[in-house]
Amino acid sequence: MTGGTAGVGRAVARRFASEGDSVAVLARGQEGLAATVAEIDDLGGRGLGLTADVAEADQVEAAAAHVERELGPIDVWINNAMTTAVRPVERITPSELQRITNVCYHGSVWGTCAALRYMRPRNRGTIIQVGSALAYRSIPLQAAYCGAKHAVRGFTDSLRSELLHDKVKIDVCMVQLPAVNTPHFGWCVNMMPRSVEPVPPICQPELVAEAIYHISHHPRREVFLGWPSSKAIVGDKLAPGFADRFLATHGYEGQLTGAPDTNPPANLYAPVPGDHGAHGRFDTTARSRDPVARIATVLGAAGVQAVIAAAATVIAGAFVVAVRGIVHGARAS
Repeated sequence: MTGGTAGVGRAVARRFASEGDSVAVLARGQEGLAATVAEIDDLGGRGLGLTADVAEADQVEAAAAHVERELGPIDVWINNAMTTAVRPVERITPSELQRITNVCYHGSVWGTCAALRYMRPRNRGTIIQVGSALAYRSIPLQAAYCGAKHAVRGFTDSLRSELLHDKVKIDVCMVQLPAVNTPHFGWCVNMMPRSVEPVPPICQPELVAEAIYHISHHPRREVFLGWPSSKAIVGDKLAPGFADRFLATHGYEGQLTGAPDTNPPANLYAPVPGDHGAHGRFDTTARSRDPVARIATVLGAAGVQAVIAAAATVIAGAFVVAVRGIVHGARAS
């Protein structure tokens, strides 16, 4: 698990540990690693903490080799590490854009390649890319992050075709997340005058962890996790121009709280000291359940799109019947 000491990664590590699994977490911060490994062990699993910057391919390769030596064959590899900067495109510095791309895109690539080197000879394994609805529908103020998530999706689609061509039995899954209550929003680079928040509605990281755990045992090509993700992704496919205009009007305010930004330490180039756990500061508004998330986990993205299409057909049919009734009534009168 990359990015395994905080937020979604921490929640996923706990979920696997609760089943007695061996869990290796890759991260940069020593305090977070130590706390996460201790928690994994306390929950009944076997923890291994490895210091690694996923932007560096050699560090990811070394970590994978360490996992194989210490814990045995890698069954599931989860690419979860991320970072971002909240600012308009013209204000993103080249070093920020490069760093975000290196972590969010190249980090997933290096992790995937490291896992494949061990999984291919065994002809088994599962690779999970932790993505976002923003891999389909970009939003303002986070162009670098959105671009990286789009790139991961393109890379993953190519890889799937190659594995199918070679008849390799490795599952590659993408989980496109909604807004999640994680510490990320307290340490991302923010050049806006107010503090940052996930675009509501917000989900708790345990909801995501449960889905990822399930998918690791019952792989799906892709999962749009929850109603917010499904709505954003499918809605953008139906009316992308409307989405552009809607986000131009609402996309800025939707990411900002009413509180001024206090310029807290950012984790873009170095980890923020301490153990930050799984949750951010939005517990009072975050939801722990989403019925669509469960449906999506079981059916996958194709199933959710089919359900949405069926619902849209029913609604459209009802609308046509209602209009015909009105017209018929008007003629009769």
